[in-house]
Amino acid sequence: MRFTTASIIMVLSGLLFVIFKKGYHAMSWAMISEEPQGGFYLGAGGGILNAILGSVYLSVGAIILAILVGLPVALAMNVHMVRHKMWVTVIRFLLDTLWGVPSIVYGAFAFGIMVYFHLRASLLAGIITVALLIVPIITRAFDEALRTIPKGLLETTYAIGGTRSEASFVVFFRQALPGLITAVLLALGRGIGDAASVLFTAGYTDHVPQRLTDPTATLPLAIFFQLSSPIPEVKERAYAATLVLTIIILVISILSRIAGKRFKKYVL
Repeated sequence: MRFTTASIIMVLSGLLFVIFKKGYHAMSWAMISEEPQGGFYLGAGGGILNAILGSVYLSVGAIILAILVGLPVALAMNVHMVRHKMWVTVIRFLLDTLWGVPSIVYGAFAFGIMVYFHLRASLLAGIITVALLIVPIITRAFDEALRTIPKGLLETTYAIGGTRSEASFVVFFRQALPGLITAVLLALGRGIGDAASVLFTAGYTDHVPQRLTDPTATLPLAIFFQLSSPIPEVKERAYAATLVLTIIILVISILSRIAGKRFKKYVL
């Protein structure tokens, strides 16, 4: 266990060191506060504000949709379908299968639907695609948190006259809230850092999207396009964008841990 833990820490430290070493030269206030200017990918001025805000819009919208779908499903499996164990097992198997599907498959599936209905790449299409990708993650992670709650708590709720809805959203939801925060963290980490699923659906633009129907840039795609450039300055900007993405994920992780500890006071 010590060896494995030390190996993980060493790998993470190595990644952070390489990203910081190659990216801090290109890091500046203009890099994170300006949109790309003409010739940005040839070494001209500008920044990656479009990709930063695009990633935030995309991931937050997808998380909201995924919670609206995954939360009721997880509560239904652990409260409303307690007597239908076979169906619960089937649902969990399907969710685990969807969890393992590569993100490019979700992107190709969503792109096929867009072509069929003659839809353009947009922020909304990217949000829906990423939501489909992270729904199994949120649902199964929250389901595992709910399974740790003693079943006697459900029986006690019924004994004092509580309904199934009250047992779901008043009792079980509050008890498993730290688990839900962890589930959101896992899903957000995958959603904000995924490039394959939005490659064909969200499109790419040098401007911050103003409407859901506008195409949007994301940090993973910005990193990919900049690394494809033969110009050394542009490649340094790619590592700077990677550094920004890493910092965003670290901040989200820290805030989620703090929030999880605060909500643990509601757990029996």
